[in-house]
Amino acid sequence: MKKLSYILGPVLVAFSLNAFAADAMGTEDEAKAMSEKAAAEVDKNGEAAFETFKKADGGFQDKDLYVFCMDLEGKMLSHPKKPELVGQNLLDFDKYGDKLFKNMVDTAKSAEGKGWVSYKWPYPGTEELKDKKSYVIKNTKGFLCGVGAYAQAK
Repeated sequence: MKKLSYILGPVLVAFSLNAFAADAMGTEDEAKAMSEKAAAEVDKNGEAAFETFKKADGGFQDKDLYVFCMDLEGKMLSHPKKPELVGQNLLDFDKYGDKLFKNMVDTAKSAEGKGWVSYKWPYPGTEELKDKKSYVIKNTKGFLCGVGAYAQAK
């Protein structure tokens, strides 16, 4: 019996941590809704919205979801989690196997001006690459904002 508890204990802990981690991750639907909300905020307040996006309690950060914005030349305009990216042109960024930021810009420049972009990105707290999608929208101010969500295990 003791041997069984030595085996089951860690398994149950791992299972509960995985269940917690899944609950702490945003969904694609939540990412799309936040991206749409961010587009409306930018349409209303322009670049002043970046300050709202930075605030943890500003309504634009939830679970692992946050809003980032880029101009249509590939320069990062706002990123609350990696402010060191602001001002950098990421159009040619290809560290994880594709030019995800170029794909985001191309999506924003499309006739529809919005849509999903799929790519690989390190999972939070690890170097493991996971499937992620960002919903990007070109706003009336002429740049894009997006929100990304990791693929959920089914």
